Amino acid sequence: MKRLVLIDGHALVFRAYYAFPATLTDKQGKQINAVYGFSSMLLTIIKELHPEYLAVAFDTDKPTFRHQEFVGYKAQRPEADQELKDQLDQVRDVVKALNIPVFQVEGFEGDDVIGTLARQAQKKDELETVIVTGDKDALQLIEDRKVLVYVPARGKIPAKIYDEAAVEERLGVKPRQLTDLKALAGDNSDNIKGVAGVGPKTAIELIKKYDSVEGIYEHIDELSGKTKQRMVEGFEEAHRSKHLATIVTDVPISLNLEACRVSDYDNKKTVKLFEKLGFVSLIKKLPEEKRPAGQISLF
Repeated sequence: MKRLVLIDGHALVFRAYYAFPATLTDKQGKQINAVYGFSSMLLTIIKELHPEYLAVAFDTDKPTFRHQEFVGYKAQRPEADQELKDQLDQVRDVVKALNIPVFQVEGFEGDDVIGTLARQAQKKDELETVIVTGDKDALQLIEDRKVLVYVPARGKIPAKIYDEAAVEERLGVKPRQLTDLKALAGDNSDNIKGVAGVGPKTAIELIKKYDSVEGIYEHIDELSGKTKQRMVEGFEEAHRSKHLATIVTDVPISLNLEACRVSDYDNKKTVKLFEKLGFVSLIKKLPEEKRPAGQISLF
């Protein structure tokens, strides 16, 4: 089986920015820790996952359909540091030098773009897709052994691959039910409210018994006491929250696998860029232009 790796670009940049010291600067004294960290993690991902195909998805700076439908979506999140924003163009320079395709669509988040590409990849024979992100929202995209999620190492916490079993062990529900979990228990990080008074424990119990938000409301008369009252009163919020939490998989974009080949890049051009950035230690980590046959198993 060949492997396609889809990287959540902004998730990796944010992780790099906070993981590497702000004292990392270029020759002009400009902060470059996010660029270095992103480049280092990207090359580690290529080395560890051995993908034949690779692509990066980025968010755009335009509001998404979620912001338009719900003004409060992610409203509590502080604006990104200017020092981080100033490094995004150089991050894109690194991706471009490695000839890795960038996918982004206005009105949609990077998660939606990745979800769409992953579902398109599922239709191709003998192809495994691994999504690289630190955002657990992507876990809902896991399906069989065709789509997995790889969370990079962070500090002393090692990297981890999630399949369906790993998701259920950690969160108590199946990947496809994560949107139902958010619909009931909410998600403070995205300002998704969920049903008032329903916590994760109750939400998991209801989902395990009735499978989904829709299943719960089909059997609402089987509930009793405060749980029933809260679910009845939270009908609209439950459905709105599930809608906001659900990654879209029909973004108007197409996957071109041949354009995503990892070894198809200009090594000399990339070395020059890394030397300019001062990333001499990363040059030896650059992928070979002609990749040897074979692939490692993730399990």
